Amino acid sequence: MAVNYTSKINKIRTFALALVFVGIFVMYIGIFFRTSPILMTIAMLLGFVFIMASAGVYFWIGMLSTKTIQVECPNCEKVTKILGRVDACMYCDEPLTLDPSLEGKPFDESYNKKKQG
Repeated sequence: MAVNYTSKINKIRTFALALVFVGIFVMYIGIFFRTSPILMTIAMLLGFVFIMASAGVYFWIGMLSTKTIQVECPNCEKVTKILGRVDACMYCDEPLTLDPSLEGKPFDESYNKKKQG
């Protein structure tokens, strides 16, 4: 059974793209309420909020992306970004880490969580 890992940056970008589509869909639903200006306005404003939230998420991941470490993936040999202790290659989904204590261990995203206690 093949496990597919994805880069954290790509996950966040996918979420932001989903917000755009949700916003457009909510605005489209507002067209069906043309007879009720209040409901139509609420749908249009709610859709606009989703799209603005998407812009905020894109801005946030863009700023976060400037703080990442760029490494060459040993599998596909492309330059990719690592966010946290463990991440996956943005191109081939190869698990990556810069922490020597995690080398050889199975890939687990919980390694990125701060230890409690």
